[in-house]
Amino acid sequence: MKMLFVGNIAPQATEDDINELFSAYGKVRKLELPKDIFSGRNKGFAFIGMEGHEARAAMAALNGKSFMESNLKVREEKPKAKGKGRRR
Repeated sequence: MKMLFVGNIAPQATEDDINELFSAYGKVRKLELPKDIFSGRNKGFAFIGMEGHEARAAMAALNGKSFMESNLKVREEKPKAKGKGRRR
């Protein structure tokens, strides 16, 4: 499974909106849409998990596409490198 980072999401977009948009390219296996605790609106980004070829198709089709008057930024999410941490 590949994880995609989707940025520049309109604040009024819901999980259902994002799921519907990406499901046109394959099955959305995981969807995380962080929300602001005070307003209840999304924070403008999401993480989406899809199978590899479906994720690549969605990334190619949706990167730069206008969605709810915002141009989406879709890229592959890179896992953080595990470092040794702070030294004492």
